Amino acid sequence: MSLPDLIVEPVVRMALGEDLGRAGDVTAALIPAEARWSAQVAARKNGVVAGLDCVRLAVRALDPSAEITFEAADGDAVEAGDVLARINANARALLSAERTALNLLGRLSGVATLTRAYVEAVAGTGARIADTRKTTPGLRALEKHAVAMGGGVNHRYGLDDAILIKDNHIAVCGGVRHAVARARAQAGHLMKIEVEIDRLDQLEDALAEEPDVVMLDNFSLADLRRAVDQAAGRAVLEASGGVTLQTVRAIAETGVDVISVGALTHSAPALDVGLDAAS
Repeated sequence: MSLPDLIVEPVVRMALGEDLGRAGDVTAALIPAEARWSAQVAARKNGVVAGLDCVRLAVRALDPSAEITFEAADGDAVEAGDVLARINANARALLSAERTALNLLGRLSGVATLTRAYVEAVAGTGARIADTRKTTPGLRALEKHAVAMGGGVNHRYGLDDAILIKDNHIAVCGGVRHAVARARAQAGHLMKIEVEIDRLDQLEDALAEEPDVVMLDNFSLADLRRAVDQAAGRAVLEASGGVTLQTVRAIAETGVDVISVGALTHSAPALDVGLDAAS
């Protein structure tokens, strides 16, 4: 499923504006104004694709008549050398849009690729891999879409779509039970409530106020297992904090429901993609 152009296009246009600057592409101006060029976008490494709409919107922002044929879709696993898109467009426009299109495609495909690695690492355990709000400013919707294309699930999108009570909220409110009780009193019937705890002895206080989710922050594997037994299905349990590809399988095998991984968006390496003359 693609994001609406209404969400993606402003990001693409902002990035194009940043690149074109005050004078436009002074190098592309060397090319005859009416020249057309056929090119292809291809993966240079194995990965998972996300962000193809960014390619379309970047090219067509500068050449609305550009002809673009996609050979892959967001969410597809691809190998090095696979063609993702074929483009015929005004040569100046295509070369001016190239870096913006590839930057966004590579960034988002990198997020999808890393997410797929985490999802595959926990396959068969029942645990789901979720992202966080540790996203690139301005790219949150696109990066969270990329997580979904990699097989992960999205945590809250912002401060307004779920209540997440963290350690500092608890400190100000005077304890876990007080914080969750206040949240329950003010939340609408559609608003989810999650509370973060960092010690096992806080779990019963949290569960007493019936939150929807309890985040177990930086728990040891032994304490994660104890928390799963103690909660006994009374709330969704989310493990978080310092999760890596090397540790995620063991975390999933404790029985937690969700594992949130900030690295999906703050540390994913871009997938190497390129644009070259059509073969």
